[in-house]
Amino acid sequence: MRGVNLVAPSQPIDTAVFRPILNINAEWVAVVPYGFCREGEPHFYFHTNKMWWGETKEGTAKTIELAHQSGLKVMLKPHAWVGRGGYTGDFDLKTEADWLMFEKDFGDYVLANARIADSTKAELFCIATEMDNFARKRAPFWRALIKQVREIYHGPLTYADNWNHYPRNPFWADLDYVGVDAYFPLSSEKHPSVETLQKGWKLHLDELEDFAAKVQKPILFTEFGYRSVDFATEKPWESNDNKAENMALQADAYRAFFKEVWPRKWLVGAFAWKWFLHQPRNFHRDAFSPQEKPAEGVLKEGYGQK
Repeated sequence: MRGVNLVAPSQPIDTAVFRPILNINAEWVAVVPYGFCREGEPHFYFHTNKMWWGETKEGTAKTIELAHQSGLKVMLKPHAWVGRGGYTGDFDLKTEADWLMFEKDFGDYVLANARIADSTKAELFCIATEMDNFARKRAPFWRALIKQVREIYHGPLTYADNWNHYPRNPFWADLDYVGVDAYFPLSSEKHPSVETLQKGWKLHLDELEDFAAKVQKPILFTEFGYRSVDFATEKPWESNDNKAENMALQADAYRAFFKEVWPRKWLVGAFAWKWFLHQPRNFHRDAFSPQEKPAEGVLKEGYGQK
């Protein structure tokens, strides 16, 4: 799977916005309709008219339809967004009553998206993204939810787990692919060489290969990517600091990925983070996007490999 994660468009789109994706030899897109909650509060909000067009029920379905019309396959990939500076992986609640209330809302969110995946014939459904603490604490909820999803959507399922949590996920046996958001630390240098970055991958790749063999399932990188800044490969998950621009390092990190990771037999594909359908005027201001940067050419070359 050669894919990119889409930023949900704020307004309606047409098929023209998918042409640049086809131009980089991508064959898949991840459609990402966010839902919203706040740390410590047992409510979850989704598909409301207060959200961007691409996060509404209608906008999500239309984006998938237009992607299909453009010849692209689709992974529907719901994300939670935790307000007040929270992180999905740390989300926690204090009482059983609060958890049950949240699970009702969150389950409705996942199942609503499963219905969209079914009605639009999305080729893959990713049930959720990086809910580490929730997944560990409430495994029975997730197993029951996966059963409900399979009653609605009959295609393959995955879950996007964080790079440092996937070995502890309690419900891989219930899914078809091990999904990993692959922000593995590779080097603490300001601008490491491609060779240094390849070496930085090796320990992680050995662990991933062993895990794939253990669970007898292929691994999908539901997200991978790097910011176009100095030290981008030290903590690739970071996004809130103000490091100096370094587009060359972003491109080198992509080069190392395609040289060292892409050929691995246990890897069924990867989705780059992230791709805008409505282009901001200055892409360099969003450090993760490879668009209109040297990394875009590396991505095109890498996805062009057969």
